[in-house]
Amino acid sequence: MNVINYLGTNPLNSLKRATGLALVAFQLALASPFSWAAKGADTIFTGEHIITMEAQENAPTAVAVRGERIVWMGSRDDVDAHTGPETKVVELGERALLPGFIDAHGHIASVGITLQMANLASPPVGGVTNIAELQDELRAHMAKQTLAADSWVVGRGYDDSLLKEQRHPTRSDLDAVSTEHPIALVHVSGHLAAANSKALQIAGINADTPDPDGGIIRRLANGEPNGVLEESATYPLRSYMYSVNTDPMASVSAALAEYASYGITTAQDGAASAEVVSLLQAAAAADMLNLDVVAFPLTRKAEPLPEAWAVGEYNKRFKVGGVKLMLDGSPQGKTAFLSKPYAVPPKGLDADYRGYPSLPMPQVQSLVSYYLNAGIPILAHANGDAAGDMLIQAVTKGLAGNTALDHRTVMIHAQAARKDQLDEMAALNMIPSFFSAHVFYWGDWHRDSVFGAERAANISATRSAVRRNMHFTLHNDAPVVPPNVMRLLWATTNRLTRSGQVLGADQRLTTYEALRAVTVDAAYQAFEEKDKGTLALGKLADLVILSKNPLLMPSTELQSVTVEQTWSHGRQVYERSVEATASN
Repeated sequence: MNVINYLGTNPLNSLKRATGLALVAFQLALASPFSWAAKGADTIFTGEHIITMEAQENAPTAVAVRGERIVWMGSRDDVDAHTGPETKVVELGERALLPGFIDAHGHIASVGITLQMANLASPPVGGVTNIAELQDELRAHMAKQTLAADSWVVGRGYDDSLLKEQRHPTRSDLDAVSTEHPIALVHVSGHLAAANSKALQIAGINADTPDPDGGIIRRLANGEPNGVLEESATYPLRSYMYSVNTDPMASVSAALAEYASYGITTAQDGAASAEVVSLLQAAAAADMLNLDVVAFPLTRKAEPLPEAWAVGEYNKRFKVGGVKLMLDGSPQGKTAFLSKPYAVPPKGLDADYRGYPSLPMPQVQSLVSYYLNAGIPILAHANGDAAGDMLIQAVTKGLAGNTALDHRTVMIHAQAARKDQLDEMAALNMIPSFFSAHVFYWGDWHRDSVFGAERAANISATRSAVRRNMHFTLHNDAPVVPPNVMRLLWATTNRLTRSGQVLGADQRLTTYEALRAVTVDAAYQAFEEKDKGTLALGKLADLVILSKNPLLMPSTELQSVTVEQTWSHGRQVYERSVEATASN
């Protein structure tokens, strides 16, 4: 790769990248047998199922780790030459060793917070199937706590598309649970909320409150809010909703443990507030981070980022990687911005309803042009294809013909990305990051109510991206759904909906292709391919041990594969318990 173009034409970025490559060369020299053979490796993994994710004629049967990096790879017959008195040898047996999984998009701070909220999700994440069960779950959650009169009660993950009533809970539904406590619920998409009367009153939302730009307050016939809020209309509630996080540092630790249990070694906070950045910096300063964590602060302004954020540089396992833009909403919540109408519009809206953008086009153009020219990576949330058009147009104009600029702008979710859009993205070196778990979680809903059959068959068009030789990634968008990478791989390779129907058979991937998207290409998306994404000499020892080799089974069986161990920077950060293994 041309070092000068690695992070674009910004001279400072080029110098940083060149220095980084020189450092790797220096570390490789230190990693030579002459410097560590006397003591031996810290850990050596041996087995017949080592999947490097690199093209090679003969796969290694042993991998040695010293400190944070891989220092030797070869035949298990040669292990003795690299073994010292304190070397730990891990015999894999039928288990498989792979590069650690990389979270291409998620919200780790929110994962920590939502673990403290009432779980109102439908199966398989929760147990709520109707509004009465949702109310009972809230009451049970409240009964487990000692609540002061004005304490907020917050629930997460309700899904109107899976509730028997096929609607959102309203203020009257939540008033039936309590009028003493303010109650607020986060929709599974994170793009809508529901609140009771007291919560609306505290947030200052009433009949006289106008709809904000990029949001809607749903109303009763008399103009009063019915309790359901869309997009930016949820903002007045958010600070109250997250007040349940009484121990922020403990929530970070809980989230790290959750991610590690799924084999993830690099986590993301893909819409971080300044407060979240400060929290993660504090956790890093306290040496609490046992995984790499990358934040992309959400912004609506084209302005320099604080110098203290040191964009692109890790400090004790944390860095700010760039910025996040929000261009539209949620397809399952029917707020995503589409080029053609929804198959079934939300109740009370016209048949030509297409959703709406979160930002006007001039503002999108200003943001994209500014950050492209500043050499700051961009993640842009664009679920609907009309929002995708906005991003593509903004990048095209922002590059001003300089398609050699190595910007790697990411279209987050890219649910409805069309084939012509993928052609344009490939030419612009843009990266679609597909939320392909949607096929399982909401595939039936998308086919029957959101997009219609033809468009739904092409959501998360991963095979189309392969045909164009594009870099692309996969993600779970936790806490929208758990950061379960094996379920994500299963969903992407099989494209089965909840009802067991195949949605878009011609968009299915092979298991190896899906694995590349959460390792090789996820590292590329993050400008970290020199350190992560494959098992190779000199790279970070970010590793996951799976119970079976996923390449030696039908993709239909991928959900039977469990994460047995996770290693980050050469240290074990997760091991599956004996009890969990026995119950599997």
